[in-house]
Amino acid sequence: MEPSDMIIRKLKSFEGLRLTAYKPVASEKYWTIGYGHYGADVTPGMTITEERADELFMNDIQRFVCYVNNLHRQLSQDQFDALLSFCYNCGPGNLDKLTNGRTDEEIAEKMLLYNKDASGVTLPGLVSRRKWEHDLFVRGIGEDSGAITSRRKKGGVLQEVA
Repeated sequence: MEPSDMIIRKLKSFEGLRLTAYKPVASEKYWTIGYGHYGADVTPGMTITEERADELFMNDIQRFVCYVNNLHRQLSQDQFDALLSFCYNCGPGNLDKLTNGRTDEEIAEKMLLYNKDASGVTLPGLVSRRKWEHDLFVRGIGEDSGAITSRRKKGGVLQEVA
């Protein structure tokens, strides 16, 4: 699958554009630049143009698309986009941990727990991002070939709603 235009815009919004290298959390190993580009290639004091930020972003997106596609799960576009956003932010190891051996409903439930920094402090920005990803993922449960359904809990039981 490929990312929707919506998720490209949303990821850029979540990440924000920073043309000078920074560390969003002091304990991070590497620096970040552009739209959340993170790694050993980013150095303190580094600056880039907006065009370079877009290039880095699109390269990063393609890498994370591969991780989500390699889950070998049947996903709707909404589920794919939600997991792409999650993976872009949390990394492929956490994506595997989140999805391995779990049902769609279990993934949606556990997704909300990934809202803390490395020291265990809950970050409000991650709380809202996980909620958005959760809601998008849940909206995608049951989507297939144009027939859109969702599942809602009623009395503790998941029920299909057309």
